[in-house]
Amino acid sequence: MKTINENQRIITDDTLRETLQHGDSSYPFAYYLENIWQFDFHCVDWHWHHELEFMTLTEGSLLCLVGTDKLELSEGYGMFINSSILHRFEASDDVLLPNIVFSPGLLAPEHSLIYKNYIHPVITSFAPYQVFDPQVEWQGGILQLLAQIYSLQEQTERRELRTMQLLFQIWDLLTRHLAPPSGLDGIHRLSHRQARLQVMMQYIHDHYPEELTLDKIAASASISKSGALHIFQSGIRIPPVAYLIQYRLMQAADQLYTTEKSVSAIAEDTGFASAGYFCRKFKERYQMSPLEYRRRKLMK
Repeated sequence: MKTINENQRIITDDTLRETLQHGDSSYPFAYYLENIWQFDFHCVDWHWHHELEFMTLTEGSLLCLVGTDKLELSEGYGMFINSSILHRFEASDDVLLPNIVFSPGLLAPEHSLIYKNYIHPVITSFAPYQVFDPQVEWQGGILQLLAQIYSLQEQTERRELRTMQLLFQIWDLLTRHLAPPSGLDGIHRLSHRQARLQVMMQYIHDHYPEELTLDKIAASASISKSGALHIFQSGIRIPPVAYLIQYRLMQAADQLYTTEKSVSAIAEDTGFASAGYFCRKFKERYQMSPLEYRRRKLMK
């Protein structure tokens, strides 16, 4: 089991793929007990992974952005996030989120009949996610099975075997009650939009200290300005330039905590035209001045 400490953050590569290995090649399964409030900026930032993810919200409420959707997850509910789907979580208070992340290949080898008939169709054709409502019988059943898996991770005897038994029961329930979309065009369009969104977001991550414009951001994905606006708005619900400012502020906040640079130097390093503009935007987002943020962080 891995618990998350304060100032934890998601580490991604150039495509926003999470770089953390979940389990190992002999047993590609990991269990986490996380409090999203304790992550940097109280969020698990945008990322994706090839692994499948199941989670249960046992305390608090959580804002989830998955694929192109935005939803509020309430206490007692759970969620399945499909392979390779971009997602982000935001907390406004303490949130307890036990979750499991595992390779699809854990259930069956890639070239097996089970993988072909029951796993591959889900990861290639099904919806990006599924919310589990405890009041819906089959979904409540999955939540109960997940609770058993979480409890098992505290044990050592036959843990892996019993975990696999429960995972197969969950997968059986999931595949029996979910039908693939009537056509694959919607899934393909989602994948294409997500790929372009990831390219533009990574371009911002790589070039945020520079003077960036909507033209440059759109050009990084070889699309028009209107296309960039549409993809950002449908994907993460904010325009590209707003995301740029948000990312600059996050990098500035990190420098305030990890360096002794002056506020004006940090403003310049993170792409802001002036220290005054930087301070104003910083206070809008974090409800405190940069220096106050630094003091509070250093006191912890």
